[in-house]
Amino acid sequence: MTKNSDSWSIKITLLLTSTLTIMAGATIAPSLPAMQAHFAEVENAQLWVRLLLTTPALFIALGAPVAGQLVDTIGRKSLLIGSAMLYGLAGSSGFTLDSIFLMLIGRALLGLAVAGVMVSATTLIADYYQGDRRSNFMGLQAAFMSLGGVIFLSLGGAISDINWRFPFLIYLFSWVLLPSIAIALYEPDRLQAKTPKTLKAETEQVNTPFKLLGLIYGSAFVTQVVFYMIPVQLPFYLEKLSGASASQSGIAIAFVTLFAAIASINYGKIKQHVSYLNIVAIAFLLMGVGYVGIGLVGNYYSVLLVLIPTGMGLGLLTPNLNVWTTTTVPAALRGRALGGLTTCLFLGQFLSPIVTQPLSQAFELSATYGLVGVCLVVMGANLWIFDRQIKNLVTRPLSK
Repeated sequence: MTKNSDSWSIKITLLLTSTLTIMAGATIAPSLPAMQAHFAEVENAQLWVRLLLTTPALFIALGAPVAGQLVDTIGRKSLLIGSAMLYGLAGSSGFTLDSIFLMLIGRALLGLAVAGVMVSATTLIADYYQGDRRSNFMGLQAAFMSLGGVIFLSLGGAISDINWRFPFLIYLFSWVLLPSIAIALYEPDRLQAKTPKTLKAETEQVNTPFKLLGLIYGSAFVTQVVFYMIPVQLPFYLEKLSGASASQSGIAIAFVTLFAAIASINYGKIKQHVSYLNIVAIAFLLMGVGYVGIGLVGNYYSVLLVLIPTGMGLGLLTPNLNVWTTTTVPAALRGRALGGLTTCLFLGQFLSPIVTQPLSQAFELSATYGLVGVCLVVMGANLWIFDRQIKNLVTRPLSK
């Protein structure tokens, strides 16, 4: 920890900047049915509209490794400023564009911006704080990401009832944060004293725990494939189940992020008593119970209740995977490791509708949620039962 990392201006700036990541795709989720109706004459409109939600995730996945490389070479702050500028421009473009294909391009650029924001902000947190303080702050970061989701999703749902284009304006929030990013944040001394050549030499001297990173990345990928069934499929499910409006769908999705925030705030305390792997197991079990519940209940308010464990599971996973990654790799590889994690998170988001849409067409959405929930419960139970064996496997050195 160096300089002024205890400053409230730094903490607030990092936390508010982190909210930009959760709103990237899901902010427009309540507008999906209205968008589908608007573009009804476009061939395969049902798929294209869903891809508007998840295209940022694909380009976050593609851009994150590059962002990870840049953040370890040119620096954290400069990448964050440039990414925040692009975020506002690309994100708000959907307000004026009237071609679904041009909108997809705007969403792609938004994804590249989010990759830069997410990797640089999280790497700055890992640089500024150590040990329990890092765990606590990353829990707080995840909580703010979730609370930002509550606010932005609720706002997006409310204004999408007026016009489905209005939620695109929410992305301009990144421009509001630019002055604070430029003034409050500083580049860590560790980077200022090192050239790209020095960093490359350090990287070649450290051992990367590939098997452990594979477990972390795999958990991130599965989590997001499953979780994104909420913003992608839930508005359509609720509309069919109870005739829910866009604002009601927004509230339901925000309900998940609210309880994710509650779990994230308490992550630091939980981590003091439970291992990283056991937290993954608990999170899978909670999400699985929630998804089974979605498949069983029959009205809007019952769905809200069973979304509680889903949100809590997600809230534990997000900071857990970030902290696990930053404590697993050396500082010289931190940005690139977080870039890989970001790639897996958002690749899972992008592939979610591609994986789940065939299931939802072959079965009812209720059956799809139930089936996925059972799979999560089985995975979580196995991670818990075979905790020691899995730890031994992923920490064993790779054979040469």
